[in-house]
Amino acid sequence: MKIVLAPDSFKGSLTSLEAATTMKQAIQSIDEQATISIKPMADGGEGTVDVLLASTKGEKVPITCTGPLGTPIHTYYAVLKNNTAVIEIANIAGLTQIAKSRRNPDITTTYGLGEVIKAALDRGCTSFIIGLGGSATNDGGFGLLQALGMRAWNHAGSQLGIFGKDMLAVKDICFSDIDPRLRKVHIQVACDVDNPLVGDRGASAIYGPQKGATKEQIIMYDKALSTLGKRLEAELNQDFTTVQGAGAAGGLGFALLAIGAELTSGAALIGKASGIDHAIRQADLVITGEGQSDEQTLYGKAPGYIVEVANKNKVPAILLSGSLSGDLAALREKFDGCFSIITSPSTVEACMENADRLLFNQTVNILHLIQNLKS
Repeated sequence: MKIVLAPDSFKGSLTSLEAATTMKQAIQSIDEQATISIKPMADGGEGTVDVLLASTKGEKVPITCTGPLGTPIHTYYAVLKNNTAVIEIANIAGLTQIAKSRRNPDITTTYGLGEVIKAALDRGCTSFIIGLGGSATNDGGFGLLQALGMRAWNHAGSQLGIFGKDMLAVKDICFSDIDPRLRKVHIQVACDVDNPLVGDRGASAIYGPQKGATKEQIIMYDKALSTLGKRLEAELNQDFTTVQGAGAAGGLGFALLAIGAELTSGAALIGKASGIDHAIRQADLVITGEGQSDEQTLYGKAPGYIVEVANKNKVPAILLSGSLSGDLAALREKFDGCFSIITSPSTVEACMENADRLLFNQTVNILHLIQNLKS
């Protein structure tokens, strides 16, 4: 039996790679002859680089760059065999890199992302996959663009720094010195939100609070992002601020659009890069899952993408998640089976702490059922 294991992470409990590995061990405990392909999934957030390293056997590239607070950090990106660099904002300027007490858009920057992109260009990478999930910033990519060559000045004519507070003072910009190599590469951005750069659904209003922005700061940043957007659009004679996804990751979507990037579904982008379509076509069974599933799972989330590929190739697909809620009929229309790993009364804390054991046991139960039905 050929089985593809393609779970997303069980947030707070298991990474997608840990979940897939646990499933594999469970299957092997009752069927040593099974051919198992591990294809852990991500949507562009934390873990994206690790997922593609595991799926493609790419190269992990260590690098020192500017962190979210402006100090040097040691991190890494990946280079796949097709000369594609995989970069995630979560391990360059990520929210989890900053203690809650220090989160403040005034003192954060995306400059490090630009440094990593330049390092990958220096290495000769010709295409990029960039994951935007989990950012700590609200600077509209102001730091990123400066790292790539943009210059900016305030009303007094002084050149501005790289932090969010500097972006608040933007009067003029010059985009002519942006790295010319960017015109020759293909940049795909994993982005699963449709927010514009500014306004009631913009970067500041929707995502600012989780990054430490006060009500006053949200108003200030929305206004400053509007100014930055207008200046940049005038320079490039294109509209980026209203594009769906421009407001992703504190406006990083906007900055990446300005350097020629394409915003696309995170799950689909990661799935394509990992070669999951080919793996599913060869399979007899697909098992996917995540921490919590409901009808929204079918709209942009990794298990929703996996089941679409499985259905297209007429391969049975099973959803195995931490919990199931909402309109389960919608899930059952797509999946051949939907199961929670929780099989007895327990607290949320205990379930999260024991997620690996619960996932192992329920995977065993499902494989026993399948074997019995086949015999």
